[in-house]
Amino acid sequence: MDFARQQRDPTRHVIGITFVILFHALVIYALVTGLARKAVEVIKKPLTATIVEEIKMPPPPPPPPKKIELPKTPPPPPQVYVPPPDVPPPVTPTEPVITAVTPTPPATPPVIAPPPQVAAVAPKPAIRKGISALTRVDPEYPKEAVKKGIESGKVIAHVFVDEKGNVTEVKIISAEPPRVFDRAVITALSQWKFQGEGEKFIGEIEVNFRLE
Repeated sequence: MDFARQQRDPTRHVIGITFVILFHALVIYALVTGLARKAVEVIKKPLTATIVEEIKMPPPPPPPPKKIELPKTPPPPPQVYVPPPDVPPPVTPTEPVITAVTPTPPATPPVIAPPPQVAAVAPKPAIRKGISALTRVDPEYPKEAVKKGIESGKVIAHVFVDEKGNVTEVKIISAEPPRVFDRAVITALSQWKFQGEGEKFIGEIEVNFRLE
């Protein structure tokens, strides 16, 4: 198709003119009815814009201050003690003083009193002999000695006496003949009663046996 011919086609011009007429008519209608004013008011409304601030982080704490060490001052040197010079005091001449010398009497020697004399107390013997009893029991002649034909005998015994005079123990020291009259002597002497002296003592008693 020929392009120049196409441009000269009246149909295309009619469509364009019709579109322009309709656009102007629409604009005039809008001005008359007030649609254009509303559009302008909408455009004129203030626009509100909120500005979002950026959240700032707190600054880091400052570093601790550095300790400044001051230079140490050296101690003062020790002072040396200088003794003052020895200056002898002035000597003033003094007149001689004559004093009378009185003889001192000789001191009397102290009198020492002699120690008090303590009456000498004779110590009591460790073992008493020849003592007497308040109560005594004579020993019986053993039947075994009679059977054996023993006609005599002698026994020496020690009796242990307490503070109240009671015999607490009988001990055979010697016996002739041996072990014949021992039991009879111990049985008899254990029943003896002595005078209480407030202290213990040991008595020696000799017992003689004779068959009649």
